[in-house]
Amino acid sequence: MLQNLQIDWLKCFVAVVDTGSLSSATGEVHRSQSAISMQLKKLEEAVGRRLLDRGPRKLLLTQDGQMLLGYARRILDLQAEALSALHGDELTGRVRLGVPDDYATRYLTPVLKRFAPKHSGVEIELNCEQSPALIPRVARGELDLALVSRDHARRGTLLFHEPMVWVGSPQFELWRRDPLPIAVYEEASLARRGAIQSLAQQGRRYKVVYNSSSLAGQIAAVDSGLAVAALTQCSAPPHLQVLGAAHGLGPLAPMEVAVYRSRESRGNKAVDSLHGLLIRTLRQST
Repeated sequence: MLQNLQIDWLKCFVAVVDTGSLSSATGEVHRSQSAISMQLKKLEEAVGRRLLDRGPRKLLLTQDGQMLLGYARRILDLQAEALSALHGDELTGRVRLGVPDDYATRYLTPVLKRFAPKHSGVEIELNCEQSPALIPRVARGELDLALVSRDHARRGTLLFHEPMVWVGSPQFELWRRDPLPIAVYEEASLARRGAIQSLAQQGRRYKVVYNSSSLAGQIAAVDSGLAVAALTQCSAPPHLQVLGAAHGLGPLAPMEVAVYRSRESRGNKAVDSLHGLLIRTLRQST
């Protein structure tokens, strides 16, 4: 006999998938690791299928788990909408949110457009800085959430991989120059590190001619014919030329885009709501 799927089982299942492990999920659902394990066992017994396999570093979805995940997210979304409709918008407070310029328009704007009308009592304090500056601010509790290029594979909740591309102005064939003039972000930037590593692997000589934490500054440097740059695909303006192997430039490693959350924000319902919406909206299937 098939059993009804309990909301608590689904919450634990989704939390484990989103965080990658039982231990990491404890803060999301406010249950002990053993309690989460028991909830998952009950869920697997109810559906009669194995949903998760233990990988070398994290729990991995089985094919059946992948199928259930989409339904679980929809069920939890509907529950949240039903409770909100019945009890009204009770969320108040402030969420301190950080995001780099290149992710703000493409990824954050659609999320905030969904969040703001439903929770007008919540104030969003938006901080736009590069990921290396935002991540320590989350760790210090200065920000509640941050959508960033993560600097460590086991931190935050992975949402998706953002491709990196070389770009140049079609009016200037700077890619022919030796050394190659490049515009880069600050020293701690993962994009800068990836660009230089790619050039080093090719044995391509380069010269840093523009150094800034500003996305607008990077684009201006390319537009003016000063340099080529390595940008996230989502932030590359359509009028710039994407450069590749035909231009003597090798591939760039993609960015791991993740949402980070501060420990101090645990139990804050407004942060809970926005954190969950970011994951449901932006997280790609694993």
